[in-house]
Amino acid sequence: MLRIAALSDIHGNVWALEAVLEDAHRQGVDLVVNTGDVLSGPLEPAATADLLIPLGLPTIAGNHERQLLACEHHAGGPADQHAFEHTTPRHREWLRHLPPTLDLARAGVFLCHGSPTSDTQHLLEDVEHGGLRLAAPGTLETRAFGVDRSLILCGHSHVPHATALSGGRLVVNPGSVGLQAYEDDHPSHHRVENGSPHARYALCHRTLRGWSVAFRCVAYDHFRAAETARANGREDWARWLETGRA
Repeated sequence: MLRIAALSDIHGNVWALEAVLEDAHRQGVDLVVNTGDVLSGPLEPAATADLLIPLGLPTIAGNHERQLLACEHHAGGPADQHAFEHTTPRHREWLRHLPPTLDLARAGVFLCHGSPTSDTQHLLEDVEHGGLRLAAPGTLETRAFGVDRSLILCGHSHVPHATALSGGRLVVNPGSVGLQAYEDDHPSHHRVENGSPHARYALCHRTLRGWSVAFRCVAYDHFRAAETARANGREDWARWLETGRA
């Protein structure tokens, strides 16, 4: 039966991406998909794009694709601005054509970055007391309303998690390939941390009984990623990449 490697939130971490793709290949996956936030960050956005573009993976845009492209018109946040200044027009044209959601009907899979209607709204979580908590069942049902695929893949929060919905649907956030901790001010200040620097993704296996999910933690040269962030003036990213803690 179908085996999918779900990737999200690479954030220009080409070393983590290489490790995850190698691991997915060893697992014998049939399909690799990517739910966005691909290049933004103080790492290697051009190398990340150069690796991904020839693969032609089903890929959607996250909020940082939108924010990176907006840097053409006005200065953006540090992560987006760095990626904008260290990519080529060819890379940005690729981003420009990524859809906000993707319905892989034959596979029974729907891709979104945040929620199906917003690239900045968490699908599975709410921001509360400076962190994230799992959203109430009714809230989850509302956010996923109208999406009837058996597997809904999202990203944005960087937190690996699977939650069942009505109608036999399963929502899976594979976690982040490239960044295991961060601080954010949207919609209010909060911290997220996964507790280790490992690259993360999810193996989703469709069986006769439904979808089975395995969350993978993959070792990679996170010290090299941290050194790159530090060299680019982002001590916060260096700490997050080294420790997986905020």
